[in-house]
Amino acid sequence: MVGACLSGPGAIAQSSVIPPPTLPSPPTATDFQGSVSKGNASAQPIDLSLDDAIQRGLQTNLGMILSATQTAGARAARLSQLQSLLPGIDFTAKETASQVDLPAEGLRIPGFPKIIGPFGYTDVRASLSWSVVDLQSLHNYLAARHNFAAAQLSAEDARDMVMLTVGNAYLLVLADQTNVSSVQAQVSTAKVSLDQAADNHQEGTAPLLDELRARVDYQSLEQQLIATQDSLEKDKLALARTIGLPLAQSFNLTDTAPYAPFDQLDAGALIQQAKANRKDLAALVEETAAAADQRKAATAARFPVVAADADYGDIGTTLAHSHGTVDATASLSVPLFEEFALRGQTQQAQAQLDTAKAELSDKNAQVEADVRDALLDIASAQQQVEVARSSVDLSGEALKEAQERYANGVSDNLAVSQAQQSVAQADSQYVVSLYRDNVAKLSLARALGDGQNYQKYLGGK
Repeated sequence: MVGACLSGPGAIAQSSVIPPPTLPSPPTATDFQGSVSKGNASAQPIDLSLDDAIQRGLQTNLGMILSATQTAGARAARLSQLQSLLPGIDFTAKETASQVDLPAEGLRIPGFPKIIGPFGYTDVRASLSWSVVDLQSLHNYLAARHNFAAAQLSAEDARDMVMLTVGNAYLLVLADQTNVSSVQAQVSTAKVSLDQAADNHQEGTAPLLDELRARVDYQSLEQQLIATQDSLEKDKLALARTIGLPLAQSFNLTDTAPYAPFDQLDAGALIQQAKANRKDLAALVEETAAAADQRKAATAARFPVVAADADYGDIGTTLAHSHGTVDATASLSVPLFEEFALRGQTQQAQAQLDTAKAELSDKNAQVEADVRDALLDIASAQQQVEVARSSVDLSGEALKEAQERYANGVSDNLAVSQAQQSVAQADSQYVVSLYRDNVAKLSLARALGDGQNYQKYLGGK
């Protein structure tokens, strides 16, 4: 028998089992340190503000891109589960030509031809298959819909993570630049002290020890300047990595590190705001709802499934000589003798639900802890900024006085050396405290789920 069959573009058959797509893994904190490079490096340095850096990060940061792919995967899984609730329709067009050898079929009839045919027929048909009542598929679809909503919320939360990551990298480069400028100023001051000590030694008014001490201080600061410049270049590379800039592209930061103290903050009100706005918390609520529907789906696997199958088409020797035929079937299926499999699926779904509930409870506590941690860091950093600022002024006055005393021959340059070290320490503490204050404010914006308004936090509002 020879046959030919042509299948037309119909819908997916209901009887086909469509495995849901494997969802991409959610981005980790490390992923937000990377990006997809965009554009080519230019010979001229570009100006980069904090707003520009964050906007670039929102477009090219690896964490944002992976969040988008996770959302796309969740959308695909939802569509796959939706198909199980809808009727599947297939279309087939079949043209058959046959010739039968009766002896080969075991038929030997005296006086009857051994070969029958050739003969054939044409069959054009549409078939429908639909699970009319399938509670397991319904709950699986509802779970997929919750997972899709959770992926969308996670993608929104990723924007706050980009803000925090890029903002932290930008502020770190600003702190490095301030450190480099401070150390360069200290090197210049140490060079003046070295020249003065060398001149005094040549004139016989100061011992060689003063010159050696000044030279050691000067060279130590030169080494510190080299290390600080190296840290600056590395942190600029890290910033470029988070925002998709070509690593060969040079750039200049146009913003400065602001400082504006916060007024008294109401921790309780901020915690309520965070719980209402945090997208990662809302995403976990959706994931818990998905786990609850998956638990219901596992239970519904025991319930009967009502299905309907039907087909209608024309069949005949040709389309011009054909007749319509129809076939319809309704079925009821109930799982029997599958107790261990069904019980295992139910227990697995329950374990996943219990895990989701525990993680949701922990996330609520984590949101509150994030807000309280940020407020503590802000309060501490603001006090450190004020103390460090005073220390910078006092150490500067002490250095000036020590230099004048040494120039007038009242004392040796040991006091100058000690005063220079105090200035260096005070400058470093001020830069660090200012950096910590601004990062704590960005962390508060992230903790409140208000990353898009990060500017008002840096402004102390």
